[in-house]
Parts: sequence; C-alpha cells; structure tokens
Amino acid sequence: MALLTEIDILKTLVSLVFVAILILITNWLWVIPKKQEKFLRRQGTPGTSYNFLFGDMKKHFSMRTSALQKPMNSFTHEYFQRIEPFGYQNSVRFGKVFFVWVGPMPVISISKPELIKEAFTNMHDFQKAKFSPIFDKLFPGLVSYEGQKWAQHRKIINPAFHTEKLKLMLSAFCDSCAEMINKWEMTVAETESGELDVWPDIKKLTADVISRAAFGSSFKDGQKIFELLKEQTELVNNMIHSIAIPGYRFLPAPKNRRFKKLEDRINILIRALINKRNEEIEAGEEVKTDLLGILMDSNLNEIRQAVGKNNDRQVGMSLEEVIEECKLFYLAGHETTSTLLVWTLILLSKHQDWQARAREEVIQTFGDNVPDFEGLRHLKIVTIILYEVLRLYPPVIQMARRIYKDTDLGELSLPSRSLIFFPVILVHRDKELWGDDAHEFKPERFSEGISKATKGNSSFFPFGMGPRICIGERFSMTEAKIALTMILQQFWFELSASYTHAPINVLFLQPQHGAPIILHKL
Repeated sequence: MALLTEIDILKTLVSLVFVAILILITNWLWVIPKKQEKFLRRQGTPGTSYNFLFGDMKKHFSMRTSALQKPMNSFTHEYFQRIEPFGYQNSVRFGKVFFVWVGPMPVISISKPELIKEAFTNMHDFQKAKFSPIFDKLFPGLVSYEGQKWAQHRKIINPAFHTEKLKLMLSAFCDSCAEMINKWEMTVAETESGELDVWPDIKKLTADVISRAAFGSSFKDGQKIFELLKEQTELVNNMIHSIAIPGYRFLPAPKNRRFKKLEDRINILIRALINKRNEEIEAGEEVKTDLLGILMDSNLNEIRQAVGKNNDRQVGMSLEEVIEECKLFYLAGHETTSTLLVWTLILLSKHQDWQARAREEVIQTFGDNVPDFEGLRHLKIVTIILYEVLRLYPPVIQMARRIYKDTDLGELSLPSRSLIFFPVILVHRDKELWGDDAHEFKPERFSEGISKATKGNSSFFPFGMGPRICIGERFSMTEAKIALTMILQQFWFELSASYTHAPINVLFLQPQHGAPIILHKL
C-alpha cells in the first residue's frame, strides 16, 4: 500500500512539473507575445500580427531567398528591397517605427535619428543584442561587453587607436598596399590594361594590413586564422538566415560542433602569437608598436597601477580576454575596411568624374611618393567620397540593441525583452533627411563636413554613435585613404561589362558576384 502511495505521489509530482513546463512554454510562445503585441498597438505602434512559434521568420526567409536568386535589373543604389525585402515592405507599409516578430520576440524597427541618438547614448537600458552564443563567439570582446567590464576594456584598448599610434603603423599599411598594386601591375604589364575581380584582392589586402598592423606578421603568417574565421562567418550567416526549431542552435548539431572545432583552432593560433610576445617582453625586448604590443603594454600598465593602489578587484584582461580582443581585431578590422574599399572602387568606376577629381587631389598632395599621415589629413575629395560610399553602402546595414525592462524612448514605450533594430541603410537614404537626391551618389553633400550634410541630425552613423562608437573608425578610414591613394597613383579604372550589381548582406554588405574591374596603367 505504501509503495502504491509513493508511486501515486511521484506521478502527481511528474504531472505538476509537466503542467508547470507547459504553462511556461505557453506563456513564452503565446501569452507574452500577444500581450506585447497588444501593448504596442495600444500606443499606436503599427506592426505585423504574431504567428505562433515562428513569428515572421518563414515569410522573411522566403522573401529573402527569392530576392537573392536574381541580380538587380540596373545599377541603382536602391537595393534595400533586394537584400531585406521583408524589412523594405514593412518600412513602406508602416513608416519609421514598426514591429515584426523573430519567433516569439518582438523586433521594433526605429528609423528616427533623434530616437536612435537617445538609445545609443543610454547604454544602461539599451544593451548590445545577444543573438545566440554562437554569434557572440564570432564577435567576442569589447563589442559584446557591458557596464564596468566594457569600460575597463575600452580604457585598455584606447591607446592602440590613438593618432600617434596609427602613425607608427603607416608603413605596414603602405607595404600591404604596395604588394597588391605590384600584383595588379603584373596583370596589366603587357597591354597596359586588364580585367580582374578586385574583390578577392581587396579582402586579402585588408587581411594583410590587419595582420601586419595588429600582429607584426605578414598575411602568410595570419592566413590560417583568416581562413578559419571566414568559415566561421559563413557558418554563422547560414544559421542566422535559415529557419530552425527554437533552441536548435544550442544543441550539439554538426554545424555547432564544426564551429567549436574552428573556435579551438583559432584560439590555439592566437595563443601562440601572444605567448611568443610574452616571451619577448620577459626577455627585455622593446614593446612592439603593433596593436597587440600596444594592447599588452596598456594591459600590463593597468594591472601595475591597480597593484600600486592595493586594488583588490580584478583589473586588466586575462589571457582568454586578450585572445578575444585579438579575434575582434582580425574580423572587424578586416571586414569593415574591405567592404568600404570595394564599394568605393565600384562607385568610382561608375563615376569617372569623381575618380578624376580624387586622382588630381592625390597627385597634388603626394605626387608619386608614398602617402604620409599629414598628407592624408588634407585629402578632402577622397574623404567626402568615402563618406558618401559609407552613406550609400554602410558595411553594417542595421544595428541592434536589447532592452530587459519596460523602457521609454522619446514618446515610445517599449516592452521588456524586445529587440530594437536601427536600420542604418534606411536612415542614410531618407529623403526627408537628405533631400530628393538621397539615392544618388553625390559626395559634394559632405563638402562642408558631416554636421552640415546632416543638418545637425544624427542621420549618418556608419560606425555607430555615442559612447560605443566603433573604436576602429580612424584605423579603418586611414587604411581606406592609403589604399585608395596608392591605387589612384597607378591606375584609372572602369567597371567591366561582366559586372553584375547584386549587393548582399553576409553579416557585412558585400558584392554577391564580385567586382570585375578593368584596370588601366597610368
């Protein structure tokens, strides 16, 4: 009898646990989303209706897959409907503030500059969005931290991106560019002109630059790390742009296991670089002027200062954290500049007048000499061209934040645990902000500076804004100016007839079918 009673109790407990789990799942997948939808509609925010489990994901993926199967009919800068057709459709339908659904989570799209500025300034409430552990491992370090840890890492890393430090890396930038240009000269040696897809070479160039500038090594030494990071990026992009059962990405599936293997191999390679540098420091060698050397020196100084003040809290970065920051150097420093450069070459190939003006400025400033830092600061035409390329083809087309409590933003009330998207691509071409020519390539709009071009609005933010603005902005712009300068000194170029205009968003905005360009030796 006692045995039966125990079994009955166990059955009751199992039933209660099952019911409790069922209630939690029902709340997560239906009750809470419907409450959030009602909350948003009550204040007048438009959006799509919540569909159980998947939300709008099926429609989003279906529209995107269909759009990417064919290139654009003509060379136009109105490509948002190709890369994100669902987002484009809703922006036309609902306006500058609306919500959609990623599974059971509301995603609120905001394209009003004043609200974007307020959100980016309020780091406490609007935190970096956490998409998944896999995505966070691809972009570790400073970009994923919050609060005190973010502040400490930013303080340690800042010295590596000071202007004086960038000057010391100038030769590394120029050496990498010279190698690419030598290769191009060999391509056109016989006929003084030749066609090639510059996209692979641009990616190799920026990989080489970040290897030399960050680690003092050539591309060959860092090539394996880049190959592994490239495969990781492709895996993550595939996971993001495919429908899966919620929680699937957390399981030990084949793609997740492959990502982990890549992660381990990358860490081993970077750890070897750091250990070698530590040995050099312990041997009394002078601190190298590359990013890794400056980072390790700054970290060591931070630890020494804390020890001198008898500070008991954890200070400085651990070895694992230094590895994370190195990975971020590699990926973010490489991808951002490569996309900026390739779109710049494509647009200057289409706009020969601006290419000629930029070349004239470069020749007047440097002649045939290697660029120097002071001269780069006086390149006004080159600078406004790069700004206009960043406006029309921002490397990151939208930025995201996450809120963890009910939060007010301007007159909006945002429900807890919402994901907030700030579509850079929409704000950058908003006709109300930029004029009727917002979709046209007109670098002259920046001739009197960013503030004048934006009329004081926060409508230009390719590197973000506020306290978390990209720490590598000056690094990327310096590298782009050097590369463009050295290319313009040696070639004039035009788009090949085989070029197909087909922008695609693979974490960063890229030309889907490459960038075939005809180079002509000057």
